[in-house]
Amino acid sequence: MKRYKLEIEYIGAKYKGSQKQPNGVVTIQSEIETALRTLTKQNTKTIFSGRTDAGVNARGQVLHFDYDGVFVASKFLNSMNGLLPNNISVKDIIEVPQNFHAQKSAKWRWYQYSIINRTQRSAFDSDSLLVKKPLCLENINLALKCLEGEHDFSAFKNMGTETPSSICNILYAGAEKVNDKIIINIVGTRFLYNMVRTIVGTILMIEKDNLDPQNMKVILNSKNRKNAGPTISPNALTFMKVGYDDWNEDIKNKIINGDKRI
Repeated sequence: MKRYKLEIEYIGAKYKGSQKQPNGVVTIQSEIETALRTLTKQNTKTIFSGRTDAGVNARGQVLHFDYDGVFVASKFLNSMNGLLPNNISVKDIIEVPQNFHAQKSAKWRWYQYSIINRTQRSAFDSDSLLVKKPLCLENINLALKCLEGEHDFSAFKNMGTETPSSICNILYAGAEKVNDKIIINIVGTRFLYNMVRTIVGTILMIEKDNLDPQNMKVILNSKNRKNAGPTISPNALTFMKVGYDDWNEDIKNKIINGDKRI
């Protein structure tokens, strides 16, 4: 039996998240496994690097599966992308050792949230959140820096969600402005359910109420979800990449500089 690693991308707007669900609910995993069963003639099960919520996009989601045959990569990619809906595509496939695990072998995950900051919407803004009030990039970055390091992120956890631990290590959190778009990048070893969307909602709350950016630290230390901002739209959130190499300054600088070759 051989193990294969797939890198995929998708637009999540029409799916109930990435994780397979009962009762025939259509998800990213269900579509991938249906295509794999057609191609392999086996009941192939997949393991994703992590789940994404309903509506969330991905550019570098990773999964693995076991198969007792051999693929020609180019033919596999053509066949899978021919079977999958147009809003899901396979970018790459490689054979990996049996001890590779898409979720457990991951060392960091990178999420990106896009905000359009102008007074009027555009028909091409579907992958971004429109915020009409002018936002201060400097204050956003000051608030984000409060999150870096290992902390208890209970204040940003979806209420009612049970997790073994609320401790996460944020390796990098920063924002950049490109024309009228503000792009927020957050990299961490793990994330809680709805955590990134709640962090961005808290940033927007701080900006809306003209609060000091250091309020982010107060909210974080409170460990109380009621003190944080709303959990905002998933449609502007993209899971950019999962890393299996150690986090380092070179990777950080590439993210800051918008290098797509990470």
